[in-house]
Amino acid sequence: MTHTAHTAAVPDWVLSFMDAIDTLDFGAGFAPLTEDTDMYFGTEHVHGVEAIKAFFIKIDEPLNITHEVLEYWTADNGVRLLRGEATMARKSAPDTVVRAPFTHIFYLDQEEPVRVRTLRITAGPLQTDAVM
Repeated sequence: MTHTAHTAAVPDWVLSFMDAIDTLDFGAGFAPLTEDTDMYFGTEHVHGVEAIKAFFIKIDEPLNITHEVLEYWTADNGVRLLRGEATMARKSAPDTVVRAPFTHIFYLDQEEPVRVRTLRITAGPLQTDAVM
C-alpha cells in the first residue's frame, strides 16, 4: 500500500496554534495539546501541554516573532505536515530581523476535536552561510 500526502487548506486549529506561539497567549491555540502530548523540537523532548507552554515561553519571550504557514499537507493515520517561515528579532534589537524555515509534523490521536499525540518540529538554520 502506498501512502501519500495531499495538499490542503491550512485548518483554523493550525493557524490558532501558530498565533499562540507568536503571542504566548495559549488559550484556544493549545487546546489540541494534552498532558500526554510529546513535542520534539530539534533534539529537545518536551512532555505535556504545560511543559510545552513553558518551553515556548523560554525560547520566544525574548523575541518579536511571526510564524507563517507556507504549505500544509494531510496524510493517512492522522499525520499532518506543514512548512513555514518564522520572522523574528530580539526585542532588545528589533532592527536585526532574521528568517528561519520550519517544519512541523503533527501526529493526531483524533480529528474532532483535534488532539495532538506527538509534534515534531525542525527549525533553521537561521543563517545558511553559517553552516556552509
